[in-house]
Amino acid sequence: MKNFITALVKTSSIIFCFTAYSAVHAEKADLNKPTNVEANQMFYDEAKQTNTFIGNVVLTRGSLIMHADKLLVRQDPAGHQYATLYAPPGGSARFRQKRDGGKDLWIEGNAADRIEYDTKTEIAKLFKQSRIKMLDGTRITDEVEGEFISYDSRAEFYSVSNSVTGDSKPGSGRVRAVIQPRGPDKAKDEK
Repeated sequence: MKNFITALVKTSSIIFCFTAYSAVHAEKADLNKPTNVEANQMFYDEAKQTNTFIGNVVLTRGSLIMHADKLLVRQDPAGHQYATLYAPPGGSARFRQKRDGGKDLWIEGNAADRIEYDTKTEIAKLFKQSRIKMLDGTRITDEVEGEFISYDSRAEFYSVSNSVTGDSKPGSGRVRAVIQPRGPDKAKDEK
């Protein structure tokens, strides 16, 4: 029982650190919220510093909600966390989070294979049939789609390619972006 409690405490700190670095102008209030993870199973390997959650995984922290079939969180000796959310067969790994800057601003992302997040670089990578949407309420303000999306939250930089390797390959399909106009009236409305 003592080992289980120790694993649970370590699990909470690892997940806390992972979500504390949430990407894309995450709502600052989320940083002070507790992290809750629900799954059908959990495994903790202290020697490898990994937590594995399996089966209908739901991670919630403030406005951040993540869904996956499996969540693997690894911590390196420096304390950086690397999380991978795996999609269920025929479904997608996905997240939704409130953004700062307005009453009803959101970001949503999903991928048919997996989502990887690195707290050291604050880069999220989405693999296979990937999509990221910025929303104002239910209205999509910007959207990108491709087989691979890399988002650097520090630089606010997207990279989208037509293959899951991150390289663009001839004949592998196209990427898609919908970017809404940002005229003077729109900028005034957002303030």
